[in-house]
Amino acid sequence: MKSKDKIIKFFEINKRHSSIKIELIAGFTTFLAMAYILVVNPNNILWDGTNDPRFASVFFATAIGAFIGTLLMALIAKMPLAQAPGMGINAIAGSIIGGTAGFSYSYGNAMMLILLSGSIFLLLSFIPCGRDPKTNKLVSLREEIFNAMPKPIITSISVGVGLFITFIGLQNSHIITSNEFTLVELIKFNNPELWTPGGEACMATVTIFGLIIIGVLTHYKIKGSIIIGIISSTILAVFLGVTNLNILSGSLPGISWNFIANIRDFFDITKDSSVFLTIFKDGFIFPEGSLFTSIMLIISFSMIDMFDTMGTVVGCCQNADLLDKEGKPLNYKEMLYCDSLATVIGAVLGTSTIDIFVESSTGVSAGGKTGLTAVTTAILFLLSIFLLPLFAFIPSSAAASALIYVGVIMITNIKNVDFKHIKNALPSFMTIIIMLLSYSITDGIGIGIVFFVILDVIIYLIDILRYKLKKTKNKPQLESNIVTIIIAILFLVYFLVPTLI
Repeated sequence: MKSKDKIIKFFEINKRHSSIKIELIAGFTTFLAMAYILVVNPNNILWDGTNDPRFASVFFATAIGAFIGTLLMALIAKMPLAQAPGMGINAIAGSIIGGTAGFSYSYGNAMMLILLSGSIFLLLSFIPCGRDPKTNKLVSLREEIFNAMPKPIITSISVGVGLFITFIGLQNSHIITSNEFTLVELIKFNNPELWTPGGEACMATVTIFGLIIIGVLTHYKIKGSIIIGIISSTILAVFLGVTNLNILSGSLPGISWNFIANIRDFFDITKDSSVFLTIFKDGFIFPEGSLFTSIMLIISFSMIDMFDTMGTVVGCCQNADLLDKEGKPLNYKEMLYCDSLATVIGAVLGTSTIDIFVESSTGVSAGGKTGLTAVTTAILFLLSIFLLPLFAFIPSSAAASALIYVGVIMITNIKNVDFKHIKNALPSFMTIIIMLLSYSITDGIGIGIVFFVILDVIIYLIDILRYKLKKTKNKPQLESNIVTIIIAILFLVYFLVPTLI
């Protein structure tokens, strides 16, 4: 049997009514749509961007993690979905490393939290928890937990994360700046001092230019609009003094065209600039007053990854008509295994939680239906490690345009939020608004669940009383199950109990 025929058979290309050419194009399209993560992830985790000596190492961890995670999805799940360090979670990792969250973890300890969350995630994907009454197949604990979560919270998480990511992009670009009285404000474009080369107004202009380019290209359905927007704004950044041309020479510390030296430095765990195996460097020492915070972060990382993955998988598979008779995505369990295993691998490499990217939908839209699409994307991520100075040359303000655009994509999910019934609308709204204004995905999810359970219990008790008094005919049902109530109690403890050392 020829190699071509083996590929077709292994990935079931003919069965899914596709072709090798279509799959290759789809894989390239997916890469173009999500290649921005190579720049954005190091900038989000390392708040000093390319000035941080670990930038090159995080870049390599991002590229290698995306390569391994996507290849797992291709060979095990055989689905056209790509994986990389997830947006939102990398911002949380950056905030607890940089200290903007109010406390500061070492890089290694932050990765340890992610490793633990990924390990929990992996166990939840394997541990059986009964059988599906329709198919009689074993259901994993992870599936059961997801099924038990309140729908209003699930539908609002991606919206809140989208706004959170947008806010990060607006801040990184200095479009939104601090204000002594109102906390935040729009940058003063009419201040001449901000227009000096490399100044805040120049940075904001770079982002706005990139965002407009992305918007126009997306309108005309040009593939790779995000990466083209980033490249275009980077060119403008050169003229505005926002980026340094010397970076392209590969002569700056930690940023070199010498591929062999870059790889050697990445795997040299004795160097402070390396993030590989950093989980074993620092020793798991809790920052002051962070024991319970660490526990909640681990739970939060798992929850966010869980919901983002579920939503992305269902959305992409529906668009590609890759559903079984019950309307469930094909190879669903295998995708969960790949997702959780990739997170564990990513933490070892030194990057934040790796999950399935919503940009996979671009490849699906281009016709991708099999794991060959993912193989193509994975290979392109691997090749990107040869181009470190090129990606390091891209300033955070150029990458910020991608952040804001991703927020635009994610907020479209607001149409799935139930605003007709206040019992669902209030928890959903609180999830979204608290996630944005508290600068914390964890707090948004926690507040949303707490509000849902409290409202549900109060309304249930009132309705039971009315039912007993014969004022209503139908016996009310409590929507919150035991899992939901336990999670709400944990969040109440998190919010109300002082953190111990």
